[in-house]
Amino acid sequence: MVMDKHVCPFGVKSKWLLEREGFSVDDHYLTTREETDAFKAKHGVETTPQTFIDGKRIGGYTELREHFGHDSGDAEGTSYRPVSAVFAVGAALAIALSLFVFQLPFTIRTAEWFVAFSMAMLAMLKLQDVEQFSTMFVGYDLLGRKWVPYAYAYPYLEATAAILMAGRLLPWLSIPVALFIGAVGAISVFYAVYIQKRSIKCACVGGSANVPLGFVSLSENLAMIGMAIWMLLRPTL
Repeated sequence: MVMDKHVCPFGVKSKWLLEREGFSVDDHYLTTREETDAFKAKHGVETTPQTFIDGKRIGGYTELREHFGHDSGDAEGTSYRPVSAVFAVGAALAIALSLFVFQLPFTIRTAEWFVAFSMAMLAMLKLQDVEQFSTMFVGYDLLGRKWVPYAYAYPYLEATAAILMAGRLLPWLSIPVALFIGAVGAISVFYAVYIQKRSIKCACVGGSANVPLGFVSLSENLAMIGMAIWMLLRPTL
């Protein structure tokens, strides 16, 4: 579909994928709603674009990806990619800042910044939709289930602790907050995954991602606990 106020993104991506695979594309635009509806009725399909190779209909963008042996790109499947991206960017930021400040990539502050930056980004993702996050969170968090306001407060508590820890500010506030939410989170995840053997989605990157609850979620909470204990034992550097 190519109209004045809408260009189908899957059509653009389908054309790009075909050309990347070495095909010469004969592109047919559907420029009106009537033309689009007529095309769907003619071919018995519910969506556009539709790709035909040598006269055989392959299907939409998802089917085209599968035709060439790629994953479907379907966001419904579970994946650790969202949380892995957070940790990778957090590590890169920590290393870059350490190089700027200390002219060394790996220092004690690199580790501290990595944990703080990762916590801050995870909190930011939760804060995008606190309502959706809280709905997922109360599904496994023991305190959130007993006292729902905690589920709404959690992203703000995590963000506050992360920001303060990044600058080693107000340790009397950041340390107990990180210890508390990290401990409750670790116990809740361990109980849900390893005691109850539940297979559910984690709310660690907000409510829209399909990250499975498990080791990564437990590691996030243990990192908060470890960071709090570290700052308690080494209040100054």
